[in-house]
Amino acid sequence: MPPLIRGRYTIRRAESAGDLRRAQQLRTRAFDTAELDADGHDALCTHLLVEEGADLVACLRLMTLDPRDIASSYSAQFYDLSRLEAFPGPLVEMGRFCIAPDRHDPDILRAAWAAVTGLVDRVSAQLLFGCSSFRGTDPVRYAHAFAALARSHLAPEPWRPGIRAPETHDFVTGAAEPDMRQAAQTLPPLLRTYLAMGGWVSDHAVVDHAMNTLHVFTGLEIARIPPARARLLRAVSG
Repeated sequence: MPPLIRGRYTIRRAESAGDLRRAQQLRTRAFDTAELDADGHDALCTHLLVEEGADLVACLRLMTLDPRDIASSYSAQFYDLSRLEAFPGPLVEMGRFCIAPDRHDPDILRAAWAAVTGLVDRVSAQLLFGCSSFRGTDPVRYAHAFAALARSHLAPEPWRPGIRAPETHDFVTGAAEPDMRQAAQTLPPLLRTYLAMGGWVSDHAVVDHAMNTLHVFTGLEIARIPPARARLLRAVSG
């Protein structure tokens, strides 16, 4: 994959152990974990770096899968994804999407999505999926966001993930009418982007104490992206 330049940002594939280490260090800062954020899936993934000059401002990793192999994905540790084994087409898992805590430029997210779009098209992926994280493990803080997800963004029944994690939060049962302003303020930016393209989520959040997050399984069927949005993404990806 050749480097992609968008504005003042360059998006390129990690090519060395040093590149991977920089990504892991940024992930550690973003997730605020005590130990270096590294796991066995790192060796299985393509890692993308978003740089501004010599500064690493964002990173993410991508794993291409046959639907029959979805049990080997990172997300499958936390969700029962057996229904997706019948999904019609290649899958790409996107994970560890982190932006440097001191960077707040929305163009960073746009630049990263441009690179992701190019890879999804190259492998003819039909589903992009991953875990979308909310900081902290108290679901009360995100009550309106979860109620909004329950009302409008649940996964289609044929693909809906089941429960696997030992501690989860059911945000569908008893969901109240959400305050959409509060919901929008607490939805993670990455998840907002997924939803704007027609993405959907699991019916529960996983409580992940190791990462100090609540996360929901998130899927985006490529064929369901609105045509105008798909054209824009492909134009930006070059």
